[in-house]
Amino acid sequence: MGARYRVPMAITATPEPGGDSSDETLWLTADEKEAWTGLVSLVLLLPGRLESPLQHEAGLTLFEYLTLSHISEASERRLRMSELAYLANGSLSRLSNVVKRFEQRGWVERSPDPEDGRYTIAALTDSGYEVVVAAAPAHVRSVRQFVLDPLTATDRKALARIAAKLRIRPVDLA
Repeated sequence: MGARYRVPMAITATPEPGGDSSDETLWLTADEKEAWTGLVSLVLLLPGRLESPLQHEAGLTLFEYLTLSHISEASERRLRMSELAYLANGSLSRLSNVVKRFEQRGWVERSPDPEDGRYTIAALTDSGYEVVVAAAPAHVRSVRQFVLDPLTATDRKALARIAAKLRIRPVDLA
């Protein structure tokens, strides 16, 4: 097995000679650190690259676009707020604030879930659908430019496979 490195705060430091043998932490190998650093770079830097064209061309943040987009793709353009929060990767309180602004603009309507009144349904209006349709080309162009085009078909399949393995989904949405 290759050398292991201590990674406090994701910064590699060489193992201390004669260090405390009671330290049970399994530190990252160089390959593991490279994989982790690559992933965290994607997680932290890619959203900004995807959001910039949306802001410029459609006046939407990435979170706002994802919120509208996920509702637009749902059956009857309706989703429970809890599922929408998961899909758009935001808290219910953040989502609630965004959806409130969308309601004021006439893009979304909220109502109790008829199947279970404990939940709230967000429904996309026709004008909200027009907004997401108009913003979609900017989003697709940036997804192609920053994610898909630099990858081979094999890379894209590997990325999809890895994403499926790493996906974390709340139990009530599984």
